[in-house]
Amino acid sequence: MKEFLGENYVHCGEVVQLPLEFVKQLCLKIQCERPESRCDKDLDTLSGYAMCLPNLTRLQTYRFAEHRPILCVEIKPKCGFIPFSSNVTHEMKHKVCRYCMHQHLKVATGKWKKISKYCPLDLYSGNKQRMHFALKSLLQEAQNNLRIFKNGELIYGCGDARSPVADWRELAHHLKPFFFPSNGLASGPHCTRAVIRELVHVITWVLLSSSDKGRTSALRPGLQGPRVCEASPFSRSFRHQGKNTPEHSGLPKGCLLYKTLQVQMLDLLDIEGLYPLYNRVEQYLEDFPEARKTLQIDGPYDEAFYQKLLDVSTEDDGTVAFALTKVQQYRVAMTAKDCSIMIALSPCLQDASSDQRAIVPSSRSRLAFSVSVLDLDLKPYESIPHQYKLDGKIVSYYSKTVHAKDDAMMSTRFKESEDCTLVLHKV
Repeated sequence: MKEFLGENYVHCGEVVQLPLEFVKQLCLKIQCERPESRCDKDLDTLSGYAMCLPNLTRLQTYRFAEHRPILCVEIKPKCGFIPFSSNVTHEMKHKVCRYCMHQHLKVATGKWKKISKYCPLDLYSGNKQRMHFALKSLLQEAQNNLRIFKNGELIYGCGDARSPVADWRELAHHLKPFFFPSNGLASGPHCTRAVIRELVHVITWVLLSSSDKGRTSALRPGLQGPRVCEASPFSRSFRHQGKNTPEHSGLPKGCLLYKTLQVQMLDLLDIEGLYPLYNRVEQYLEDFPEARKTLQIDGPYDEAFYQKLLDVSTEDDGTVAFALTKVQQYRVAMTAKDCSIMIALSPCLQDASSDQRAIVPSSRSRLAFSVSVLDLDLKPYESIPHQYKLDGKIVSYYSKTVHAKDDAMMSTRFKESEDCTLVLHKV
C-alpha cells in the first residue's frame, strides 16, 4: 500500500509479542467501551501477537508540545465508484452504488436504525458542493464511517442514538476553539452551523490537498462507471428540481482520495466476474496444495507481488496465473474500499512560521495537519465466497424493496406521453 498511496500516508508498524493473559484482560476491559454495533467482532486472544502502530490521532509529520490541542477526524470513505464491468448481471449495480444499496439491508437487519444520506460517490466527486453534502451527511449519521477525537479521546461517533441536533451542539462546543479561537461567535444554532461549516470546509481542503508522491499513476483502469449514484439524496434533490447534478469536478491526481480510488478500481471484474476465477484457483489448490506458498497467496507482499498487481488486462486466457492476479487485485481493492483516513489538526501559533509544515486555512485560524491511512491489512483470500453471497443479498434486497417501491410510485403518476383531461367544476 505504500507503493500505491505514498510513504507519508502509510504506517507499517511492527509485530510485537504479548502475554495471552494481557490480551484476555484487555479484551474484557474494552468491551464496555465498544458501540453495540461492533460487539459482534472479537479480538483474537489466542495468537499472542499484535501490531504496534503510532497513535494516529496525533500529528505525524512533526512534534508539537503536548499541551497543544489536537483534533482528529477519522473517515471510512468506502467504495467510490459504480462497477463498470460487463460481468455485472444486475442492471441496478450500474446505477446505484454498493454503499447506498447496503444501507437498506443494514437497517432492515437492525445493524443501523436510520439510512444515511452519505454517498461515497459524492465525496469522491471532487466537486466541493457534493463533498460538503457528503461530509455533512456523515456528521448527521456517523454509523461506523466517521469518528472525531480531541486530544486522543473520542468525542463524536456512532456510540448512541441521540438526535444529531444535540450531538452537533456538543460537537460545536468542542470544536469552537479550533476554528474560532477569539470566541467571537454567539452561542446558539447559528454558532453550531458556523462551526460545522468550518469543519466541513477544512476536511474538504485537506482531502483535496496533495502532499505525497506515490506510484499510483501506474494504474490506469480503462473504464469508469457512472459518476453519479441514482440513490444519492444529493442527486435526487437536483433531479426533483429539474436540474442536472453539479459537474463531476474530478480529484487532483496527487490527493489521497484520488490514489485510494485508483486502488479500489483494481476491482476490474466485480465480484460476479471474480468469483469463477477464485473457484479456478481453489480447484488448482485442491490438486496441488503445496502450490499455495509459491503462488504467494499468504505473502510475502513484496515488489514482485506489487508488479503483478499492475497488470490491468481483463482478457481471460484460461490460466491459473490470470485468475490468481485478478483475485489478488480484488483483495487489494477491497482493502482500499474499507480503509480509514485519519486527519489530525492542531492550531498554529500566530507567530509560527509555516515552513515545512502542512497548513490548512480556515476563516479565523490556521491549522497544521497530517493525514494517515489505517486498516490496510490485506483482505483475506478466504473471504471471497462471503463477499459473493453478500453482494447477491444486498442487490436482491434493494431490488425487491426499494426499487420495486420506486417503480410502483412512478406507475401511479401520469407519464408525459399520456393524454390528460382537466375537468373544472363550479364551486
